[in-house]
Amino acid sequence: MKKKYDIAAYIWPAYTGKEMRTRIFWPDGIGEWQTVRDSVIDYPEHNYHWDRKPLWGYQDEADPKVMEFQIEEATRHGVNVFIYDWYWYDGRPFLSPCLDEGFLKAENRHKMQFYIMWANHDVNYGWNKPLADTIWENNCNIWGGAVDRKQFEKIVDLVIKKYFSEPNYYKIDGKPVFMLYDVTNFVVGLGGIDGAVDALNYFRQKTVEAGFPGLEVQLAFWSERMANVSGFDGYRVMPMKEVIPALGLDSMTNYQFCHYIHMKNDYPEILAAALREWNRIDQEYNIPYYPHVSVGWDNNPRFNKFMPMVCRKNTPEEVEKAFRAAREYVDTHSDTLKAPLITVNSWNEWTETSYLEPDNVFGYGYLEAVKKVFVDEAPDIEE
Repeated sequence: MKKKYDIAAYIWPAYTGKEMRTRIFWPDGIGEWQTVRDSVIDYPEHNYHWDRKPLWGYQDEADPKVMEFQIEEATRHGVNVFIYDWYWYDGRPFLSPCLDEGFLKAENRHKMQFYIMWANHDVNYGWNKPLADTIWENNCNIWGGAVDRKQFEKIVDLVIKKYFSEPNYYKIDGKPVFMLYDVTNFVVGLGGIDGAVDALNYFRQKTVEAGFPGLEVQLAFWSERMANVSGFDGYRVMPMKEVIPALGLDSMTNYQFCHYIHMKNDYPEILAAALREWNRIDQEYNIPYYPHVSVGWDNNPRFNKFMPMVCRKNTPEEVEKAFRAAREYVDTHSDTLKAPLITVNSWNEWTETSYLEPDNVFGYGYLEAVKKVFVDEAPDIEE
């Protein structure tokens, strides 16, 4: 019998026109497929060319039939968990149709587990390509990601009732996993570290009251940046080594290599840096770290001038080495990890050039690399 791994790919839920508020970024009504469709980029002076197209076409990922197809393709290649980027702005969810109307209404959804990463970051016009260059530099926000206690309780109520209740919601030791993206916004919105701790305790209590043994609060770790922990009216920072235990977080992983690695490099060097970071975290933190693999990084499709932070040589063969390293990490940390979980960026981050979905450049190469490492070459275990 082969060992099973939980290969969890992030979902960027912007490939639909069913969220009307996205029209300020993508007015054609097909979500960020508009940017992918219209992007053929050449900078000869930088030896740079970008022309990526999806082999499956510009699918509406809020369509359950589309998601039935994608679930089949993902699971047969070893991707068995989707982590949905989940947003809350203006007192309500944002970009939720891909999860609510697509994935959760797919007839074969039981084949794929899922969980939520609350992407509680601020939003500016960076998704609007005509405005992105100027707005990126001036950081002109549309929505803030911080929420107060009243809003947080609404989020807790919705998440428990709508998502935790689903039989295929991903759990560790029976506890639903909820990932937190931006620690500073979380703490500031709740008035400081004490308010954030109290809010998480409330979330845990409500989860137990809903019939679960507890809540697994997972952090999307950005390495050793400082976090504001004082609330709106002050400014006091703490290092992550103090914030994580103060909040009582249960585990961590990463969202993207670019959050802690200089990405203007070839993939083998980037992977070497990632492995050093995995080892450092393992030695310096006392909560489980689930290894993360990014397929690459290049967000030039979102801009009108050259963005030099481009990962190169991230072929399926090189990314396969990262998958194999992640498998080894899980295998050698079975005494500390509570699940055989590996996170991947991503299923469909096309405009950041970090995706598993098949394209016109590598075909099914990245998915075949997942299958080779985690299905075909998975170690045998005794029955």
